[in-house]
Amino acid sequence: MMTDPYKVLGVPPTATDDQIKDAYRQLARKYHPDNYVNNPLADLATEKMKEINEAYDEIQRQRRAAGGSRGSSQNSYYRSQPSQFSDIRVLINNGRVMEAEELLDGVPQSRRDGEWNFLKGTIAYSRGWLDSALQYFNTACQMSPSNQEYRAALNQLMFQRQTGYGQASRGGQMGMSCCDLCATMYCASCCCDCLSSGC
Repeated sequence: MMTDPYKVLGVPPTATDDQIKDAYRQLARKYHPDNYVNNPLADLATEKMKEINEAYDEIQRQRRAAGGSRGSSQNSYYRSQPSQFSDIRVLINNGRVMEAEELLDGVPQSRRDGEWNFLKGTIAYSRGWLDSALQYFNTACQMSPSNQEYRAALNQLMFQRQTGYGQASRGGQMGMSCCDLCATMYCASCCCDCLSSGC
């Protein structure tokens, strides 16, 4: 087990959440797998990236246990369990999609769970790539069938494709921000809950 996750990220235990996120992002960029394609150091970089991810996750876990998560509150409606990608969610909600995608692409295959696919789908959706978004949302729901957040995203996208609401031109930019997407999914979920309960 890792002895000191702060040392792995190169920050002191007194570092702020923002400082920890910045350190993590810099290391993730440095050891991103795309930088080591056909490179004899590729395996070492992959191991380093795994160590960085584990260190960041451990720090987030410790801080949640000590005083609760200080992550984004914009998606609190859906939060049923702690997010392992809370920093990436914050980036997406702040419109920093390229940075978010860069970090997601640096996540090892073994950690690409339902949430990873959901966030990739959210990024694809924000860019107007609805087919890709649909594939990612479908995968997220298959991996975590009981997750309401992923199901709401998939339902919203299916509704949009059927009705043409908010449709972008192929490869074009969507007319919704990521926050708009979250708000629309919330409304869609409320409607589904209401219809299923007969109100």
